[in-house]
Amino acid sequence: MSGGPAGRGSMLAQPLRFPSAARIAALVGLFVLGAVVGVAGSLVQAGWFPGGLLLALAGAAGLFLGGARVTRSRGGAVAPAAGWFVTVIALTLGRPEGDFVFAAGGGPYLFLLGGMALAVICATLAPRRQPDDADARLAK
Repeated sequence: MSGGPAGRGSMLAQPLRFPSAARIAALVGLFVLGAVVGVAGSLVQAGWFPGGLLLALAGAAGLFLGGARVTRSRGGAVAPAAGWFVTVIALTLGRPEGDFVFAAGGGPYLFLLGGMALAVICATLAPRRQPDDADARLAK
């Protein structure tokens, strides 16, 4: 049975490790920052098309990748992406008075789909945490 060093068992048999309060606070802060970037990007992308669209997507990508680098986990990319996504989807809904943030056209769709693609790319490229065991051969 290849249970790992000293017979500790598979990863599924290990006890759960809960994140610290600082990590939770960082992820909540990144979620809120993702919502702010979503609102700013929604307003900028239509204002200066196509430069505003590129600026909004670059800001979102910078936040997603920066969050992943700071927290050194995929959660650092997922938290701001979730805040961005929830905000942008909420802004696409029309109000009963007929007001809306996104106009009909290709730009808002590119912003929405491009932001989602960037979130997936940044979460995929996020650095993964290395095991704490000295016997592990990763990163050597």
